Amino acid sequence: MKISTKGRYGLTIMIELAKKHGEGPTSLKAIAQANDLSEHYLEQLIAPLRNAGLVKSIRGAYGGYILTNEPSKITAGDVIRVLEGPITPVEGIEDEEPAKRELWIRIRDAIKDVLDNTTLEDLASHSEDNEHEGYMFYI
Repeated sequence: MKISTKGRYGLTIMIELAKKHGEGPTSLKAIAQANDLSEHYLEQLIAPLRNAGLVKSIRGAYGGYILTNEPSKITAGDVIRVLEGPITPVEGIEDEEPAKRELWIRIRDAIKDVLDNTTLEDLASHSEDNEHEGYMFYI
């Protein structure tokens, strides 16, 4: 399974909303500018996230998007499944010989385990921690 830009940028949107959770709506324009992404492309990605009930849009001059739940209750797996579909490393697992089928199932389960046990809160706090790692000191 290869995660496309849909999944990667969708996670970026959700992480940014998780960072701003409780502070009011965040515009896609702000997210696009902060991450050097196309606002138009993010607009295409937010619709399925909204339809899945992961985000809510707020209209008005200070509108934007907010998470519908706490960042600790939304997983990376929730986002990836909405934007990429089912998590399967290969198609037609059931047609494989038993040894290979077992391998593909173990790979699938490992991927699901990581995605389903990584919350937006985890990702938001990790990315905030890494913002300070860019400092370099010379002696």
